Amino acid sequence: MRRLIAAALAATALAGCSEAEAPVAEEPAYTASQYGAAVRDIARPAEDQARDENRKPGELLAFAEIDRGDVVGDYIMGGGYMTRLLAMAVGTEGKVYAFQPEEFIAFRSEYADEQDAAVAPYADVNGDPVQVVPLRGPLAEPGFPEPLDTIFTVMNWHDLYLDAMPEGTPETVTAMLYDSLKPGGSLIVVDHLAAEGAGAAAANTVHRMDADLARSVLTGAGFVLEEESDMYSRPDDPRDTNVFDPSIRGMTDQFAWRLRKPTEE
Repeated sequence: MRRLIAAALAATALAGCSEAEAPVAEEPAYTASQYGAAVRDIARPAEDQARDENRKPGELLAFAEIDRGDVVGDYIMGGGYMTRLLAMAVGTEGKVYAFQPEEFIAFRSEYADEQDAAVAPYADVNGDPVQVVPLRGPLAEPGFPEPLDTIFTVMNWHDLYLDAMPEGTPETVTAMLYDSLKPGGSLIVVDHLAAEGAGAAAANTVHRMDADLARSVLTGAGFVLEEESDMYSRPDDPRDTNVFDPSIRGMTDQFAWRLRKPTEE
């Protein structure tokens, strides 16, 4: 909807130009600089700030077209890096639902503590969630209590393809995320790129995602791939090395997609 409105305004402006006038280049509606307050938030831990150079938080928030007042989901929130950024980006008039899957907590109990720590600064004086609401549940049942404007899932789409997951997990989760969004809502997916044709096996061997496989499942559920960004492009990555290998850690080639749920179905 935001992009349609911007396009309509641009078209109206161009229509008013004379033939002799050259069209003025349209300024992007969302820029990294407008999220400076979220990135510079003093409540963000030093570990988050140390990762900013590689993770480009301002650019990612601009790519996602986040507005103040938005209701967003951080699906598989991990240590809370995106949760903290989103809390500032949507402001006190917005809301962030930070989901930590039970399966992840069972694998690594610290995920529960990290979720508690990430949401605590945004609670009221009684410790009750206000702006950032923690959610826990099965991977495919986060329990988002209201329709969302945007859902983020960063560096974990490949986890849906792990051998430990029940058969059909990617399709089930994709359908759930689609249903969790408002019409016109967006899904932001960022993940490590696997070598072309690597298939689902790459999730288990090198913790990477085959882009063609992900795209097929996402668009098959009804999502429209609206835009791809090269902000995390690193062509020197051979894409066949485990992402935790020190030789490539933090320097992997990654895809960043903004997918849209159509306004009409």
